[in-house]
Amino acid sequence: MIFMPFAVPRDVEERPVAVIGAGTLGRRIALMFATRGGEVRISDPSARQLADARAYVERELPAVAARIEGGRPGRLTVHEDLAAAVADAWLVIEAVPERLDLKKRVFADLDRLAAADAILASNSSSYPTSRFVDHVADPGRVVNIHFYMPPAQNAVDVMSSGSTRRAVVDLLLAELPRYGIFPFEARKESTGFIFNRVWAAIKREALAVVAEGVATPEDVDRMWQINTGTPVGPFRAMDQVGLDVVLDIENHYAEERPSLPTAPRDLLRRYVDSGHLGIKTGRGFYDYRTSGGGASGEGE
Repeated sequence: MIFMPFAVPRDVEERPVAVIGAGTLGRRIALMFATRGGEVRISDPSARQLADARAYVERELPAVAARIEGGRPGRLTVHEDLAAAVADAWLVIEAVPERLDLKKRVFADLDRLAAADAILASNSSSYPTSRFVDHVADPGRVVNIHFYMPPAQNAVDVMSSGSTRRAVVDLLLAELPRYGIFPFEARKESTGFIFNRVWAAIKREALAVVAEGVATPEDVDRMWQINTGTPVGPFRAMDQVGLDVVLDIENHYAEERPSLPTAPRDLLRRYVDSGHLGIKTGRGFYDYRTSGGGASGEGE
């Protein structure tokens, strides 16, 4: 087998973008890349997740595309088969759960199945891509593109793995704004990137305040809204992401910094063990099965 050196794709206008993982963030990432009239593919082993992702994108796409200069609704296709999803894509974005072993397997598969010039990106919120390129022939094409909560929060971190080619980062910094995405380069490897390092401290302290019985999630969120002028507080934000995802992220931070307090993770674990993962299960810190979406009560 002859190894061909990687070169950045030049025909991005004619080629699809693929998103691997149809969960809360995966479908929102796919939505943003469907705003330029081209094809976006989303892959997931769960037919239910794919159906939900399709319904979400089709419902939200017209309004989101209309807000972007030059935007127009594109076409979303869904695939249980990974090879079909990534064929000919110029950019493949991994958005699977925050488990290092899973991400390593996914990137090994993407390296084998994606086009030789495809950029392989991770939406990982806590792992730098240097941690899972063991089985990628050319790590120069791997990069972090970390999304927050599009289409409402469209800033993204773009971070090199330490081996990422400069041309890859430059291409992304130029192309992403065309999809209504605002890229910021993390100029050195940083667990948590830029904004998430600040957010992690806020989120952890909010969890500690509730775990210690100082306040309720509703109290913290309401004070946050009043004092910052933002529509959503930390606990509703965590419910949107998914408390299982939040716990995975916190566990990873704790692996790197064992001195972090355990109470915030213990509180999250009680909800996760009860199956209360947030909006996606109808219940987390708040109960979304009722029209008011009031607080659900700790550990219920």
